Amino acid sequence: MTAIPSQMRAVVVRDDTADKSLEIGHVAAPTIADDEVLVKVRAFGVNRADLAQRAGHYPAPAGESSILGLEVAGDVIAVGAGVDPLWLHRAVFGLVPGGGYAEYARLHVSHLMPMSGALTYESAAASAEVFLTAYQALFHIGGLVQGGAALVHAGASGVGTAAIQLAKAAGCNIAVTVGSDDKVQACQALGADIAVNYKHGDWAGVLAAAQPTGFSVIVDPVAADYIGKDLQVLALDGRIVVLAMMGGRKVPELDLAVMFKKRGQLICSTLRNRHNAYKAELLAGFEQRFGSMLRDGTLQAQIASVLPWQQIEQAHQLLASNAIVGKIVMTIND
Repeated sequence: MTAIPSQMRAVVVRDDTADKSLEIGHVAAPTIADDEVLVKVRAFGVNRADLAQRAGHYPAPAGESSILGLEVAGDVIAVGAGVDPLWLHRAVFGLVPGGGYAEYARLHVSHLMPMSGALTYESAAASAEVFLTAYQALFHIGGLVQGGAALVHAGASGVGTAAIQLAKAAGCNIAVTVGSDDKVQACQALGADIAVNYKHGDWAGVLAAAQPTGFSVIVDPVAADYIGKDLQVLALDGRIVVLAMMGGRKVPELDLAVMFKKRGQLICSTLRNRHNAYKAELLAGFEQRFGSMLRDGTLQAQIASVLPWQQIEQAHQLLASNAIVGKIVMTIND
């Protein structure tokens, strides 16, 4: 039987420094409830939400760990009283509402995904957040159907690259906007039907010409002045799903007459603070439709870099630079 630790190493945000620097320190290890498991973390993904939390803009949900990190991969070393003991010692990955940047993390049993097939600790740690977020936005909320057309901004991001693959696997057309010609090529290589470098000018005009009937689902992590442009290329009865506010929280003057004319919907969505039952339903839907594709390698998280967790400061700087395609993954050594 694996010994249950009382202490562990974790990435700590130094609130007493001007830049809120990161360091590995010692903290209390988590304790698990009856419906949870304890995972020895082998790798974890780095997400923009982590940067926002570090800056003080995106606190963990009430009652959850304040340690950064939303997704982990590792080995189950303990199970709660209500959990099937067959989970013990299995390699798993999944979402956590916080606490991922640590040696040990607790996961709700309904949020576990077993590792198998083509998945490694590194690829699994890069998969949960991006594929479930993209699946939620495109299908669970967006209602994208076979033959439909979707537009995803920040197409070279982790979520963007996952969305391209999911849309193509579902028999849909997908367009993306990106910030460099290299990212255009990367997204096209993944299957994007249209990839537009927004720095070259009027991306909305280019997309309107390429898709005259508009896009039934638009996934937008930028917000701000993108919302008005999204309306220009939204299809009749389309949905704009806003995931973040990278461009700013204020939307310039918006003509609602266009929204009414298109019977459009503007939906703001998060995943982190959803209740357990919602996440379990979302995961089950993803598993049924796309789980086998993730395990056999048909769907692959795009990994920009794998670094030891001692380089977490460099990882945050790299992610903030917007210079990468896909995800950054950190590995934990013993």
